Amino acid sequence: MLHHTPRRGMAGERSGDRRLLWETIFVLAVSLGQSAWYSILRMIERLTRGVPMDQQTSKLNSSVTPGRPWLDLLYQLSDIVFGVAPALLAVLLLAQVKPPRDGVRQTLGLHGPGWGRDVGAGAILAAIIGIPGLGFYLAARAWGLNTTVQASQLQHVWWTVPVLIGLAVMNAVLEETVMVGYLFTRWRQIGWSTATVIVTSAVIRGTYHLYQGWGGFVGNIVMGLFLGWVFSKRSRLLPLVVAHSLLDIVSFIGYAYLAGHVSWL
Repeated sequence: MLHHTPRRGMAGERSGDRRLLWETIFVLAVSLGQSAWYSILRMIERLTRGVPMDQQTSKLNSSVTPGRPWLDLLYQLSDIVFGVAPALLAVLLLAQVKPPRDGVRQTLGLHGPGWGRDVGAGAILAAIIGIPGLGFYLAARAWGLNTTVQASQLQHVWWTVPVLIGLAVMNAVLEETVMVGYLFTRWRQIGWSTATVIVTSAVIRGTYHLYQGWGGFVGNIVMGLFLGWVFSKRSRLLPLVVAHSLLDIVSFIGYAYLAGHVSWL
């Protein structure tokens, strides 16, 4: 009898681990994992197009109804709202299904005090990533490994800048919450090592940027490795969200107003 209880306990733990693993797969399937799959298909299409990679373009944040700005605004706001939904779902699952021992806010580092330091740390991370990242993008494009990324194709109307900021923050909240906060917590609960968690998350991050070309793939893996390492050391999600938001805000708004005026865009 003494031998049966541990076995049932171990079997229950393995069953729970499988459930959590499937949960992460399904969350990815309705969010960034789905994006990764479509990016693989897009890369296959690019490689079989018969046009060099550096002569192809990747268009982000495009107008849906050019010439009808109010309807286009509704489309863009809808993208922001629905884009954040998977991140909220991930946090809800963490809170309701086998919550982490210290609670969700504590585990993700979303408790105060320290938010001011988080914002400052995020700005520093953005500089560390953004400056060499821009150089790597230009080099990859020059080497024929990357498409030309057109970071904003929105029509220039009164709401362009606020919407681009909203889209940047949405991307940051979605990616960092799901790829780092949620997956790191769940995969650690399953028993994965920190190194395995960081590498797996980074590879997925790179894959859903594969549509940009090999440069976008490699560059975002490196970014994922760095941000994953930072989170593993500090256990605070907000600096990552701030850094990602700043990177995208600069990219989106900078492209919107500098494209056609500087030769390297």
